[in-house]
Amino acid sequence: MLTQVINTTAWLSGPAGRPSSEDDTMTTKRSAATPVPPRGRRFAAVLLASTVVGGALTACGGSAQGVEVSGTVAKSVGKDAGRSAGAARITWGTCPPLAEGQTRDPHLTCGTLKVPLDYTRPGGTKIEVAVSRLSTAKPGKRRGVLVLNPGGPALGGLDMPGTMAPTLPKSVRERYDLIGFDPRGVDHSTPQSCGLNDPSVAGLFPFPAADGSITKNVALAKANAKKCADTAGRNLRYYTTANTARDIDRIRQALGEKKVSYWGQSYGTYLGAVYRSLFQKRTDRMILEGNVDPTKVWADLVADTWGKGMADRFPDAARVAAAQNGTLGLGGSVAEVTRTYLALADRLDREPAAIPGAPVSLDGAMLRSVTYSLLLHNDTLPVLTQFWKAAQDLAEGSTTAADAEVLKQVFADTPTTPGVPADNQATMFLALTCGDAQWPKDVDGYAARTAAERAKWPLTAGMPANIWTCAFWDKPAEPTVKITKGGARDTLILQNRRDNATPWEGGLGLHKALGRGSAFVGVDNGGHYVYDAGSSCADKTTVTFLTTGRLPHKDLYCTDAAGK
Repeated sequence: MLTQVINTTAWLSGPAGRPSSEDDTMTTKRSAATPVPPRGRRFAAVLLASTVVGGALTACGGSAQGVEVSGTVAKSVGKDAGRSAGAARITWGTCPPLAEGQTRDPHLTCGTLKVPLDYTRPGGTKIEVAVSRLSTAKPGKRRGVLVLNPGGPALGGLDMPGTMAPTLPKSVRERYDLIGFDPRGVDHSTPQSCGLNDPSVAGLFPFPAADGSITKNVALAKANAKKCADTAGRNLRYYTTANTARDIDRIRQALGEKKVSYWGQSYGTYLGAVYRSLFQKRTDRMILEGNVDPTKVWADLVADTWGKGMADRFPDAARVAAAQNGTLGLGGSVAEVTRTYLALADRLDREPAAIPGAPVSLDGAMLRSVTYSLLLHNDTLPVLTQFWKAAQDLAEGSTTAADAEVLKQVFADTPTTPGVPADNQATMFLALTCGDAQWPKDVDGYAARTAAERAKWPLTAGMPANIWTCAFWDKPAEPTVKITKGGARDTLILQNRRDNATPWEGGLGLHKALGRGSAFVGVDNGGHYVYDAGSSCADKTTVTFLTTGRLPHKDLYCTDAAGK
């Protein structure tokens, strides 16, 4: 829904709904809801590369007190994590309250599971993980459970079964109970908070100053790292993707399942790859959609791919704008619209424009964030072009009634979830991206790469290669998980050709990392979603895999996407 645009930042989610039982067709589309820019619910940008000053602040605990885990130990911890779960079970009941105005599938039940904060100390501090279940499987046809993750990093997934069920045919629903969960530290799973002054995820994205300077970005990165160290403390270092994967295996044990199938979107593809590597014998069928290259977490990911991903996707929206040049006046070709957009972003960098009725001004960073979010869906491209027109008029000081309506939609407030800190997603975004892998710490290196990025990919203005809070974060609690290559051929990779959030190269990188263990389905489409987004070819391949286990014998490229 467009009312969540400016308050949402992540890589996935969709509408709540109830599974249909009448036919075997996919009748309800995952909505273009929750587009994603500044605050809220998505991994609205990945990360970057580079380095920073030697006297780095320690964030979230001092390394002298940290528990170092070797690669061998990390693998052992992963394999043993589920075995000690014993007779732990989830008591199913009502789900936590929703934010005002939100709805959920009435058949969804929820419960909690206690897991170790630190899996190297299984008898130590425990935290809670909130889990949900939509019991759709039918006796005699049931294969098991399908665990769902909507990405982020740091998106809650408790309501994802209700979101996905309406998009799945009866043949899939009858074979799987759908399982959602809030990852550790997120939403209702012992939620964490750094007490950040700006609670939005987009506030963490380091867009340089109008002249390319990163001085303010360095200061903010230091301040945020120190804030987390002082407020959240050293325990935040255990809120990582590896430990979230171990939590999934505890969920598997609590459900009494020998194996789990899994569907991960966006950041959830990395979580799935980590789970598969740590618990390959416990992995059944896995779908990874809109993919993260697991060899680039996290410092290299955005720096290497995000600028190109935006350049590949932006022309889709520019063509929509050019077709309406008589109304919008942004240019009659992709090249003209692009020039207009870049000039507008530069102008707003230098002179932010006040937004009537909103407590913020529109600057270049915000323009780019909203653009990023609305590029995630083909359905929202017309809205994006209207937003560009409104932003242009705003900069000129003369908005129309149509402009006001678009701005009202984009900048409307999103109700908060009861019991969840305002900065929860931003906090956990930092915990995961900074805690999964070591970041460089050379400020001059960041400055040089930012300048090069601004010249090569002007649409992203140098942000992907700039300095992030992680440059001042403490050393991770354990080494980055090495992704297991090969193994059982149990993973389907779904990837759009023009995905600005997780670009094409990410899907290819994940496929290469998994090797013969995966099958690759590329789609000639734009946007972040592959399944139920217009390609019958991709949808049928997905359903066939879930229902029969059959994967394409070779890489498949689908060219039938509607509305591409």
